[in-house]
Amino acid sequence: MEKLIFSGLLLLVLVGLFTTELRVASAAWLQAHATFYGGSDASGTMGGACGYGNLFTDGYGIKTAALSTVLFNDGKSCGGCYQIVCDANQAPQWCLRGTSITITATNFCPPNFALPNDNGGWCNPPRPHFDMSQPAFEMIAKYRAGIVPIFYRKVGCKRTGGIRFTINGRDYFELVLISNVGGAGEISRVWIKGSKMNNWESMSRNWGANWQSLSYLNGQSLSFRVQLSNGKTRTAYNVAPSSWTFGQSFISKVQF
Repeated sequence: MEKLIFSGLLLLVLVGLFTTELRVASAAWLQAHATFYGGSDASGTMGGACGYGNLFTDGYGIKTAALSTVLFNDGKSCGGCYQIVCDANQAPQWCLRGTSITITATNFCPPNFALPNDNGGWCNPPRPHFDMSQPAFEMIAKYRAGIVPIFYRKVGCKRTGGIRFTINGRDYFELVLISNVGGAGEISRVWIKGSKMNNWESMSRNWGANWQSLSYLNGQSLSFRVQLSNGKTRTAYNVAPSSWTFGQSFISKVQF
């Protein structure tokens, strides 16, 4: 009976705290733990397994996290957003009550099989775990805690400006980093079309948020079609002009 009452109170608290959040289809609240990395200025979080470079340029800032194996899903979770609440009932001395934060998945927290899952091997399968940037962690918990129990759920991402496309690679190998993606955030499919092409070409995920084409596209303006994990699609026409070169980034006028 006590457990039932506690669960009901917890649900009321969570609903009361977050009814003003994004009006999107959000997943159920789940339990996990969170730690932090990257230093007080989050400089150590730049780059990472999703392929993003400067997280400020790519639209994510300091509100980011590295995900454990079960959450990272081989890079398919890159760009997705999670709302996180510190579980003050389990760690009242460490949690900042009444706070929450929405972070973006930008990195992978690798397992450490030399340590037990509940004592240092926080990111070992099958544990769901968030290794947050230090500034993000300190928005929900005290620095001295080191690790805290949390509740988390998938939510929609709010971005400023359009989807960003950064073209790397070489001739016959266009490696396109897609960033600053709103909505579900997680990209499931991408197509590319050069101005001299009749049809859209399906791209394949190379790693993280990097998608590749093996066509010769030099001298053509480039359009992209992006589909997210929830099935929603946006098309960015002629984002890159025909004079594009490898290493350049282009911001589209479309967003989810």
